[in-house]
Amino acid sequence: MKEIYLAGGCFWGTEHFLKQIEGVEATQVGYANGNIANPTYQQVCTGTTDFAETVKVQYDPDEVDLPFLIDLYFKTIDPTSLNKQGGDRGTQYRTGIYYTDTADLPVIRETVDRLAANYSRPLVVEIEPLKNFYLAEDYHQDYLDKNPGGYCHINPTLFDLARKAKMKKEGDGEYLNLEK
Repeated sequence: MKEIYLAGGCFWGTEHFLKQIEGVEATQVGYANGNIANPTYQQVCTGTTDFAETVKVQYDPDEVDLPFLIDLYFKTIDPTSLNKQGGDRGTQYRTGIYYTDTADLPVIRETVDRLAANYSRPLVVEIEPLKNFYLAEDYHQDYLDKNPGGYCHINPTLFDLARKAKMKKEGDGEYLNLEK
């Protein structure tokens, strides 16, 4: 089992999207890379704690690899928008890829560099080691499962894309076309 931490704006939709992907074994929402211990949602929303709303993703690397996860994650974000995704604004809504395994860094950079070619503006997605991560309050966990039709900045058709996305296995050639 491997893990990666992805910040993509409001964590409700990002978590719901990521948990649809075959090979993702578990997700939890929380606050990453901030400057205080055990923050509350209210503290994070002040913009003074430096935390990003983030999803901890545990995945089976035999079923889904990191480049494939990042390709799908990029479908849900505007990687050129600083501190804003959809209607959500604030430093807690920045985009970021936070890793715990230094061996993942070259893979992350290579994947993001490849994806950057699709954009005319520079990317502002943070790529940093995970400094800290605190679980968000229980009511944030699996929010859209508990509140169908609840607020989400991600287009709902993308949830179906995540459910249908299949990573081709070694020897099968390139990835399945993920274009919308």
